[in-house]
Amino acid sequence: MSRDIQYSIVVPVYNEELVIQETYQRLKEVMDRTKENYELLFVNDGSRDRSVEILREHSLIDPTVKVIDFSRNFGHQIAITAGMDYAQGNAIVVIDADLQDPPELILDMIEKWKEGYNVVYAVRTKRKGETFFKKQTAAMFYRLLRSMTDIDIPIDTGDFRLLDRKVCDEMKKLKEKNPFVRGLVSWVGFKQTAVEYERDERLAGETKYPLKKMLKLSMDGITTFSHKPLKLASFAGILMSGAGFLYMLIVLYMKLFTDSTITGWSSLIVIQLLFSGIVLLMLGMIGEYIGRIYDEAKDRPLYIVQKSYGLENRKLYRDHRMQ
Repeated sequence: MSRDIQYSIVVPVYNEELVIQETYQRLKEVMDRTKENYELLFVNDGSRDRSVEILREHSLIDPTVKVIDFSRNFGHQIAITAGMDYAQGNAIVVIDADLQDPPELILDMIEKWKEGYNVVYAVRTKRKGETFFKKQTAAMFYRLLRSMTDIDIPIDTGDFRLLDRKVCDEMKKLKEKNPFVRGLVSWVGFKQTAVEYERDERLAGETKYPLKKMLKLSMDGITTFSHKPLKLASFAGILMSGAGFLYMLIVLYMKLFTDSTITGWSSLIVIQLLFSGIVLLMLGMIGEYIGRIYDEAKDRPLYIVQKSYGLENRKLYRDHRMQ
């Protein structure tokens, strides 16, 4: 693999035609200041707008622009993974296309990298333009995930980070079908540090992480790095069984040693509903783990690239793994 490229900037793109031109310009301005070789690696994750056409036009006139065009929408985390598979830089920076994460912070990350850190992740001190609900649920998720796993996953961080080449190479060896990239980066280890910043509002367009996708990402994070929910199922089963046994003793005592009779079975119905709800909840959690085992067993390619621009002579690592 060539090491002529010092920096690879990986940018997942999904329906960002309103902002992609500004993203390109700001990234160019920042990376030109390094006075070192770099590539801007855009991963089009099945956009339905003109995002890929705009990027293709840039790739024809700017040799630093490379474009990977998926055959359909495979998801943000998989787009990041594809970018890391293709990236050839000595340092790889992942940044979203919506400009909520300031490209100018990349220069601070590079400084930390040159000091000897292998991973430099960005910590959000403020999140502008986001609802109270999203801020609170995000904060709760990261703290819950951290409490459920032995892996030190930094809180209040996204995927905006710099990875050293050797970290990226180790990430390529992982075969996750439902990758949670920020967690996997923590899992591989190496010397890591943080830089702080205030996250801006989107320049244009709509968020690409609505509640449904946020829940999917949360479930991927929990099931990938923790099996405590399965232990919780066992604990809940023991607790409910004990409660049921105690209630049975109470009913038998009232039947055999008192003249009182139970005039209604509302309490029994409540307990039955409680039991049923917990059982279904636990079955659902077990199903999530089984579903991920099923995905791993199928061993399908993680993504399919229908076209690429500026990458004609570059082979894909993951293609070799699948053969």
